[in-house]
Amino acid sequence: MLELQGLTRRFGAVTAVDGVSLRVPDGQLVGIIGRSGAGKSTLLRMINRLCDPSAGRILHDGRDITTLRGQALRHWRTDCAMIFQQFNLVPRLDVMTNVLVGRLNHVPAWRSLAGFWPEADRAIALSALTQFDIGQLAAQQAGSLSGGQQQRVAIARALVQEPAVILADEPVASLDPRNAQLVMDALAEINRNYGITVLVNIHSLDLARQYCGRLIGLAAGQLVFDGPPEALTQDAARRLYGLEAAEATGAEAAPRLYAVA
Repeated sequence: MLELQGLTRRFGAVTAVDGVSLRVPDGQLVGIIGRSGAGKSTLLRMINRLCDPSAGRILHDGRDITTLRGQALRHWRTDCAMIFQQFNLVPRLDVMTNVLVGRLNHVPAWRSLAGFWPEADRAIALSALTQFDIGQLAAQQAGSLSGGQQQRVAIARALVQEPAVILADEPVASLDPRNAQLVMDALAEINRNYGITVLVNIHSLDLARQYCGRLIGLAAGQLVFDGPPEALTQDAARRLYGLEAAEATGAEAAPRLYAVA
C-alpha cells in the first residue's frame, strides 16, 4: 500500500502540490491527470524522493519514506522505479547496457564498473527487452532508436529493477499515437503480469480512460478528482483542464463567444 498524507511542496511563494492525501493499494494502474502545471510531475518526484516534501508524509507498507536517507533511500529508489518523458538513457551505450543499469543495486559495484555483468542479469535484461518486442535491438546504440523504442528500453530498465512501484512521468508526451499506444501497452502489461503498482502522469484523457482503472485529478496542486474513468464526466474534465479540456479529451474546441483582449 502506498499512502500520501497531506503531501505538500512549496517553491518559494508557489505551492506546487497542496495537501494531497490518497491511498493506492498494491497492483493498481493509476492515471494522474490535469493540465500542465497542475503539480503532477512534482507529486511523482516527491514519491520517488527526487524532490523532498515541504510537509506531509509518504508511506509504503507502513514505512515512512519521507525519513529515508543514504542507503535506505537508494533502496527505495530501486523499489520505486522512475520513467521519464525524455527517456534518460545514455545514447552512446548499447541498449543492453542501458537496461542493465537497472540491475545496479543487485550486483557488486566492481562488476558494474568493469562491465562484468553476470550472465543471469544479462538474461533478465534480454528477457525484458524481448517482452516489449525490442530484443533484436540489444546491441544497437540507444541513441539510434526511435522515441518509442527508447521509451520501451526505459521501461525495460525499470522492470529489471524488480520494483514494487513504477512511476511514469508523461511517458508518451513526445510520441506519436502509435508509439504512445505501444508504451502504454508495455506499462499495462507490467501491471497485469507482475502486479506492480503503476502511477502514470498522462495528458490524454482518451489514453487515461483506456488504460487506467483509477484516475487521480489535480488542479492547482490540489486533489479534485479520484475515481474510475467512467465517473469522469465532461463537466469534471472541464473543471480539471479549463480551456485545455478539448485538447485533453480529443474533442473539437467549442467556438469562442467572447473577445480576447
